[in-house]
Amino acid sequence: MLKHEIPYQPNSAELFAKIAHWPWAVLLDSGQPASQFGRYDIMSAKPFVRLVTNGEQTVIFDALGQHSSTSDPFQLLKEMLAPYQMAKTELPFEGGAIGYFAYDLARRVEHLPSVSLDAENVPQMMVGIYDWAVVVDHQLQRAYLVSHCQHSKTAQDWPSLCALFDAPLKAALRAEFKINSALQSNMDYTQYGTAFNRVKQYIHEGDCYQVNLAQRFSAQASGDAWSAYLALRHISPAPFMSYLNLDDGHSSLQVLSASPERFLQVHGKHVETRPIKGTRPRSDNADEDASNANDLQNSPKDRAENLMIVDLLRNDISKVCETGSVRADKLFALESFANVHHLVSTVTGKLAEEQTAIDLLRACFPGGSITGAPKLRSMEIIEELEPNCRGLYCGSIGYICFDGNMDTNIVIRTAVYSHDEIRFYAGGGVVADSELDKEYRETLDKASSMLALIAHFGGDISLKANKT
Repeated sequence: MLKHEIPYQPNSAELFAKIAHWPWAVLLDSGQPASQFGRYDIMSAKPFVRLVTNGEQTVIFDALGQHSSTSDPFQLLKEMLAPYQMAKTELPFEGGAIGYFAYDLARRVEHLPSVSLDAENVPQMMVGIYDWAVVVDHQLQRAYLVSHCQHSKTAQDWPSLCALFDAPLKAALRAEFKINSALQSNMDYTQYGTAFNRVKQYIHEGDCYQVNLAQRFSAQASGDAWSAYLALRHISPAPFMSYLNLDDGHSSLQVLSASPERFLQVHGKHVETRPIKGTRPRSDNADEDASNANDLQNSPKDRAENLMIVDLLRNDISKVCETGSVRADKLFALESFANVHHLVSTVTGKLAEEQTAIDLLRACFPGGSITGAPKLRSMEIIEELEPNCRGLYCGSIGYICFDGNMDTNIVIRTAVYSHDEIRFYAGGGVVADSELDKEYRETLDKASSMLALIAHFGGDISLKANKT
């Protein structure tokens, strides 16, 4: 193993700026120093293997060139990582897979109808296998460049990587990013209301208990997405942020995530998921802000929604955990972020023998906190009522280390930039006693950080008052 300590920086974005424009540069970001949660940041670039899934085909780019497979993408990734197993280490990541698993990858797990329009035009999975990484530990205020030299080129590149990250930071001019059109939604208030009422009808008919209903926002844009991400870090720091600079072989795309939600973590055999369900807006007025938080904590409706998802996730992780090991360790904890208050619960378990982190990811995909309950029926209703495929939204971003450990987020509060367009979604869980105005407003509350980002770069966000 190669391990080289580099100068610690409280703001890891300054370190990542050195490689932000490299091919397949990735940053898993705890939002420090502004975020109150999170300990580690992980960054890397130039993976020695890339997997890109479109429909039934996964294209693999590796030392042998380019070839494709129709195998299950989760199983394929598991097989690709198998030769690189290593012992557990003290750092969370010392090489392995980093990337995204889009919500629409669920079509390879469940049989779903195809009704909604795919306006995203992005792969369902983009994952690189990385042989080196910079890991920043904000608790100990230490930073390391690490590698297990699973790829022959790493040793050759090591001296230059050390020199790059040892070099003093330079004050770089930010490249321009610009919004070139008014922001649009795929559902106005009336259209959202029609879908909302249909969900309520399904609930009353006994089809489901809860459905996550979302709207899609988009605007034309140009320029450097890294500049946009730096602005997003300032607007909405969060513990499961990420920036991905990816290329599918034909065009590039960037992912800017300010997610506050963990999906699945595996450390050794310990499994943890932390679903969010229940939201209130923040306020600049301290009394109003405290009142919003208190209202959320004492809301029977929000607690019931949260409990539904806890039960769903307990069932999902039980598929690959030891019998009797799954439990809800914490229910309805209040966590406050830049734009909203949330109720967060914690569910844990012990991974069964012969089961891996990727088996867990597949068994639970996509996360129940952003589908509804029961999961499959909720996903069928989402497909029927939402005008567009979700793409990355409500999928997952994260890492699977060579040692078998994993940490992933839920892709919410996330924008995708490609084809000269920036897009993001916001939604909320609809239950039997949901009220249309409140649920519609909640989608805008959840979108508030992205709306602020669009406005920051000159975009017209007046649609937020649209009730035509």
